[in-house]
Amino acid sequence: MESALSNKKSQETCMKERCNKHIKETLDYVRSLIILADDGERDSEDDGCRLLYGVVRDCAYKMKYEAEREREVHQQNNKWN
Repeated sequence: MESALSNKKSQETCMKERCNKHIKETLDYVRSLIILADDGERDSEDDGCRLLYGVVRDCAYKMKYEAEREREVHQQNNKWN
């Protein structure tokens, strides 16, 4: 019985760590997308390219907002490491 409880806690810790890792990776990815949007917009030669990089930037900021919000929830629930 004790072993099953210990195993469950171990699985929960592992899931929490993986989830936090994904949030951190998302925030890293978002930073890359924002840089890509800046570079792409700066080097754009036409309106279609500028539109594309505007969409990339908008999506990156939406992703950033959600990832930061989820990170905050994890921190408030003592699930952030």
